[in-house]
Amino acid sequence: MRDREQRLFVGGEWVEPGHGHYEVIDPATEGVVGLAPEADRAQVYAAAAAAREAFGDWSRSRPEDRAEILARAALIIQRDAAAHTALASAESGATTGTAAGMQVAVGAARFRRYAKGALEPVEEAVRPQINEAGPMGRAGVFGALAVRRPVGVVTCITSYNNPWANAAGKIAPALAMGNTVLVKPAPQDPLSVYAMAAALEEAGIPPGVVNVVTGSGPGAGEAAVDSPDVDMVSFTGSTAVGQRIAEVCGRSMKRQLMELGGKGAALVLDDADLDSAVAGIGTTFSFYSGQICTAPTRVLAQRGVYDALVGKLAAYAGRLKVGDPTARGTVVGPVISAAHRDRVESYVELGRKEGARVVAGGARPAGLDRGFYVAPTLLADCTNDMRVVREEIFGPVVVVVPFDDEEEGIALANDSDYGLLDYVWSGDVARAFRIAGRLRAGGVGVNTVGRNMEAPFGGFKRSGVGRDVGSYALHAYSETQAIVWPG
Repeated sequence: MRDREQRLFVGGEWVEPGHGHYEVIDPATEGVVGLAPEADRAQVYAAAAAAREAFGDWSRSRPEDRAEILARAALIIQRDAAAHTALASAESGATTGTAAGMQVAVGAARFRRYAKGALEPVEEAVRPQINEAGPMGRAGVFGALAVRRPVGVVTCITSYNNPWANAAGKIAPALAMGNTVLVKPAPQDPLSVYAMAAALEEAGIPPGVVNVVTGSGPGAGEAAVDSPDVDMVSFTGSTAVGQRIAEVCGRSMKRQLMELGGKGAALVLDDADLDSAVAGIGTTFSFYSGQICTAPTRVLAQRGVYDALVGKLAAYAGRLKVGDPTARGTVVGPVISAAHRDRVESYVELGRKEGARVVAGGARPAGLDRGFYVAPTLLADCTNDMRVVREEIFGPVVVVVPFDDEEEGIALANDSDYGLLDYVWSGDVARAFRIAGRLRAGGVGVNTVGRNMEAPFGGFKRSGVGRDVGSYALHAYSETQAIVWPG
């Protein structure tokens, strides 16, 4: 087993962990994928110190040099895509198609995107101002320039549902802007992030610019947040953990970028194309087995189409093949762990007790004796005060709430602690856009669950703080400096 023992990546060196290793479990087979390192607090602090030491030279490096390294890393990731896909599928439980197309390929694409991003302008002229004479000096025209500068050392704490795309979406723009990073992957599937670090090392990243530490418990993450060498924390995960991180950051005024939980409302109006709506909403059952914060998990159906929509969603869920994520035809793989499977199942049982009607799923899939599988589940006849409607389940579970008119639908959608991504289906596009403008969410999909990866991404309310993706990520990982001079 020793040849499967991963080491930490600190200051450009592969380092033995202070607290040994822990097992990374395949959610589909319950076998051991590999051994991840348990960093001690001193090693996490050393990684942050290495990033601090490397920051000066990296932040002053030519954008063209940063771009070249990021582009080279993308090519290296793509070169080894088959091996990366197998690893990502094994440790995250994603189907082979998802691991290849939505994890590894998107990870490489994000390095390519921010290789170009390193070359984007960082200066913006500010409109000149005429100042009258006074205590501050003589009258004159003052020019100004707004310049984006790197924040410093950024701790990137990544989620388990997409170890490649999520990590690359933090690391690549942070590096493009001239920051150095300390990466703390999710404990369930960290090995892909170490593979990413190896690709960056091969691409020529200078020592200390990228550091990766892991741990099975909260200790490594806590140290990565409270280290005095860290200037910013970028976190993707649950709202509860995000709140604790924010409290620590607040004590030393560290900058934060938080992409937290979601309970996406999908408003289906009485003039909607129901087949299109079902295809979009149905991604909750299949895409990462519902372990995605942007999923349209909370369906609000106008009464004129309610019964038909519930019927179509039930039929859709029933057609999905659940099982081995590496097998051809599998659509729904396992959830990440036994503990998470138990959590999802407890929510389904809670829904029953609250009065929801289980239309599809609701029981553990038959014939799957190993692995952490949850059947795609549809809960109908729900009300907005039920916990299964209000709380993020993070599994292949969709709840359906009826409403009468447009005003009630909007009110129900906004009656949520979350506000990440909502959706509207209507045959009247003008109507859909009007409704979208009234939803308290960071993004709204109109007749689609697709994303534009240059559009800003982030949440309202308890769904997060800040915006990233596209050029917005470059802004997120920078501070703006004003330079003023007399004309």
